[in-house]
Amino acid sequence: MQYQEIAAHSLVKEVKDIYNQGEYRLTAMFANDERNMKGYFAIYCIFAGAGRFKGLKAVIGQEALQFPSLTPFFPSAAWYEREIHDLFGILPVGHPDLRPLVLHENWPEGLYPMRKDFAIDMHVPMGEKPYNMLGVQGEGVFQVPVGPIHAGIIEPGHFRFSQAGEQIIHLDAKLFYTHRGIEKAVEGLSLKMAAYQAERICGACSVSHAISYAQAVESIANVEIPKEAEAIRVLVAELERLYNHVGDIGNLCAGVGLAVGISNGSRLKEILMRLNESVAGNRFLRGIVIPGGVSMDVTPELVWRIRKDLEHLASEFTEIIGLLQNNSAFLDRVESTGVLSSQACRDLGVVGVAARASGINVDMRQDYAYSIYNELHFRVPLYTSGDVAARLWVRKMEVEESIKIVKEVLEKVSSKQENLLVSIPEIKPYSSGFGWSESPRGCNFHWLMVGENNKVYRYFIRSASYPNWPAVTIAVIDNIIPDFPLINKSFELCYACLDR
Repeated sequence: MQYQEIAAHSLVKEVKDIYNQGEYRLTAMFANDERNMKGYFAIYCIFAGAGRFKGLKAVIGQEALQFPSLTPFFPSAAWYEREIHDLFGILPVGHPDLRPLVLHENWPEGLYPMRKDFAIDMHVPMGEKPYNMLGVQGEGVFQVPVGPIHAGIIEPGHFRFSQAGEQIIHLDAKLFYTHRGIEKAVEGLSLKMAAYQAERICGACSVSHAISYAQAVESIANVEIPKEAEAIRVLVAELERLYNHVGDIGNLCAGVGLAVGISNGSRLKEILMRLNESVAGNRFLRGIVIPGGVSMDVTPELVWRIRKDLEHLASEFTEIIGLLQNNSAFLDRVESTGVLSSQACRDLGVVGVAARASGINVDMRQDYAYSIYNELHFRVPLYTSGDVAARLWVRKMEVEESIKIVKEVLEKVSSKQENLLVSIPEIKPYSSGFGWSESPRGCNFHWLMVGENNKVYRYFIRSASYPNWPAVTIAVIDNIIPDFPLINKSFELCYACLDR
């Protein structure tokens, strides 16, 4: 894809022109330190719409490290710009909330880890920056802090509720407590070594992140992988979708204390995790998707095992969903709870189940078909109520569709020991490209620039959870605090994908 190169001061005008076309959404926005190449920093904006991608590259000279903020016009840019400010020290002028996002109070001022002159082994002194949680003030309003340490085995996140009576009137969320610096750590690594980091961005979405990274490498190298390898990628991607959705439905039941749903969701997820182990040798399907293809074939014995387990799953899953659909007390808790409007989805660039439950028909498998998805027959479930129930029923239907997809893919794979991997040639230094996938939570987007000797120069990762977390703070408004765990679980977002 060619980028339209513009001066930074023209960014708002150009983005408005793109949005006025009525078909594009902001998919990613990030910075790159290109001083040693061209003497400047650059802000990249990637838009998706109507089956196409469009890119802007805003050039920022070193004399004034700033650009006009898009956030006042396009709320979906808010987190991207805060992250650019944290990691590169480039100021989005006019941003309404420039509190630290990725780097917390203990990170010192004036030190920007994604600049090329920041050494990966640099000793970072302890900082003390102020961070004010936002809340509502007034008579009868009080604040309820939750986290960052939670009961149970989940990752850290701090949630500050402003509450009048039992009703939530505002929620401020502070995340990124365990930021791992993956994008910095892979700089200078070979494309092969960086792939190991890519599939470990998130344990529950190993395959989808690996596919996005592999597609980025393959697009830059201009190589086409064998069709059999593409089919295997779809197979394991749908197996990943299945165990996530089945487990997420069980987790959602935990939000209302429905023990039968919790137990059966965990039990069916365990069946699928054991199937994963028989497929990949590990429960998270790691090591299969690699740049240039896949590392394994599908044997007749494996095809038989997958068919058998999915037949068993389909029967029991239908029975469990029936228990939920016929439980009036359960339905009373999930219907009209945690409503996210379609307008909020558009404004925030929400993806995946959360978007489709609010009437936004987006799915990368359908809209930007990759691998062999354009040859498969499946439908994308769509609801309009935008509540917890809608997000539950979208997952239920996606489980049914994924089972159909896996069965169809098994008809296409063969047991012939053909070559399933092509080599990645030497790539022209400073070439860039991107890849995408539809993870269980929505669109993952990976952008890659390759430096000299096929080493990573810049790697940007935008997970599905990234645009969806801000939506949780909107969906809880006018609900009660005891419903927050239920609403949060209905989005089933990942902390690790943020803390990359």
